[in-house]
Amino acid sequence: MKLPKLIIFSSGTQTHGGSGFENLVKAKNEGTLRADIVAVVSNHENGGVREKADRLHVPFIHFPKPWNEENYKKIILETGAEFTALSGWLKLVRGLSPKTTLNIHPGPLPKFGGFGMYGHFVHEAVIAAFKQGEVTSSEVCMHFVTESKSVSDYDKGPVFFRISVPIEKEDTGETLADRANKIEHKYQPIITDLVVNGEISWDGINPESLKVPKGYTYHIAQ
Repeated sequence: MKLPKLIIFSSGTQTHGGSGFENLVKAKNEGTLRADIVAVVSNHENGGVREKADRLHVPFIHFPKPWNEENYKKIILETGAEFTALSGWLKLVRGLSPKTTLNIHPGPLPKFGGFGMYGHFVHEAVIAAFKQGEVTSSEVCMHFVTESKSVSDYDKGPVFFRISVPIEKEDTGETLADRANKIEHKYQPIITDLVVNGEISWDGINPESLKVPKGYTYHIAQ
């Protein structure tokens, strides 16, 4: 069977990062993710993502500035990727199809999304809201990615999956991050598989066109 071709964009850092990418590769090897991972992309030439790519024998692409439409499209064209998964990619996305580009976010959307809301910043903001009585839990969300014209366009596009992340009274941003990360790793491959195999889809224009499998709920209480 011909598998859909998936490319993963993951920034990481100069020393760490890429755990979501590694988890997707593991799921692919185990058969949970029915996809051909054609490459992983990072804005760091040598870093956590590169180390994992070399170890896992996945083609690595360094994507430096400028992060413009032409260069995004060039990467997709040269790799033949049919779907794009953003997993810790921290740059504005331009020129990619919103029908086939998906992102995972470690907090509730839309309230805890947007410019500057990534990684520990999300978890610290959620903990602050929890202490103020504004939220009772956090979430991991996955959504399709619409065109980014400016930094105000981060984390837009219809959310097709939410799962609650419990918050405990003694939690810090770090302990909440650890709990959310475990949930991300559990569900990201499963939901990505549904997207790349056409079981979750939308027309790229109208959020009301969003489709999920019959009998499947995209909001799961943890």
